[in-house]
Amino acid sequence: MSSKKRLVNTLCVHAGNLEDEKYGGATSPIYTSTAYDYRGEGTNLYPRYFNTPNQVALAQKIAALENCEAGLIFGSGMAAISAIFMAFLKTGDHVILQRAIYGGTSHFVDAEFTNLGIEYSFVEQVNSESLKAHLKENTKMIYIETPSNPLLEVVDMTVVSAFAKANSLISVIDNTFASPINQNPADFGIDIIIHSATKYLGGHSDICAGTVSSSQKHMDQIWKTAKNYGGSLSDQTVWLLERSIKTLGLRVKRQTRNAKKLARFLEKHPSIKRVNYPGLKSHPDHKIAKAQMHGYGGMMSFEFKESINHSRFLEELQVIKVALSLAGVESTILAPTETSHSLLTPQQRKDQGITDQLLRFSVGIEEVSSLIEDIERAMEKSRKIAK
Repeated sequence: MSSKKRLVNTLCVHAGNLEDEKYGGATSPIYTSTAYDYRGEGTNLYPRYFNTPNQVALAQKIAALENCEAGLIFGSGMAAISAIFMAFLKTGDHVILQRAIYGGTSHFVDAEFTNLGIEYSFVEQVNSESLKAHLKENTKMIYIETPSNPLLEVVDMTVVSAFAKANSLISVIDNTFASPINQNPADFGIDIIIHSATKYLGGHSDICAGTVSSSQKHMDQIWKTAKNYGGSLSDQTVWLLERSIKTLGLRVKRQTRNAKKLARFLEKHPSIKRVNYPGLKSHPDHKIAKAQMHGYGGMMSFEFKESINHSRFLEELQVIKVALSLAGVESTILAPTETSHSLLTPQQRKDQGITDQLLRFSVGIEEVSSLIEDIERAMEKSRKIAK
């Protein structure tokens, strides 16, 4: 694990704060207006332009956490992802994408790129050889997600950034699963960093948002496209997200510690076929994760043996919530085949190793003992009776 020390909690609390100059309040004031005086110096303020006081302040906080020059806040993670694609790709261009990425992103690419005349290639294993094999004269971008959803595959970001720079490509990463607390792709040369802020940044399962961090040069181009698509976030939600991020470091540290303990427990359990967690030495990408992550995160997935009825298991859980989304303070679990990757074809899921017995587990801040007890009780009640 990286030995680099960052004042993450100080950044979470203080970076990009709006000062309450009138009353000296400890929290940022909230500006909800959609109509501002346009006279005088400066840019016209308008929510769709991503430049209202609360939007700008939060973008600065996100950029600081990701060690980038600039940030932008969107209405959802997919709004951020689609804005990146549309800002840098045009008809006739080609993009290389990691196969193991969020199902919504894969679906967007399959559903929209052909209509737009954009070529794309999915690669199973992201390394120098696979990138070179798929490189074309019209390739403009490499898009990765590490750790990936839902199998927690880890990609070597140094390899990706070096290849991108050597071939004048833009490198983009979905950093949602790691969060800025556990991983900072800009330090490894990645150009553009995306988060579904609905997840760890929001952290309480009550905010839908997305973020992008990059150099100012790249952000200027992103902004030109983003303002046309209208994917901005209301200032009320911006303010709530800013408040949530103040505890990001504390929450993620606890979730990461819990997840490592739970991964070890599950790995030894006789009813579990495999556990996907980069913090385990048995994980095929453990060494890469150790080299580029500050912590291994609160996300994992595991696959039951056939002796467990996974649907019944979900019904029997009492502490862990069966729910969409992830990274809240409460532990949640879901079946990717029925949710995050349901838009993929059965063959596509099979190719990625996503089976019906696979569950994605987002570990919360509860005591580990209560989570283990809940899992053991649910497994016992969902065990299939041998005929």
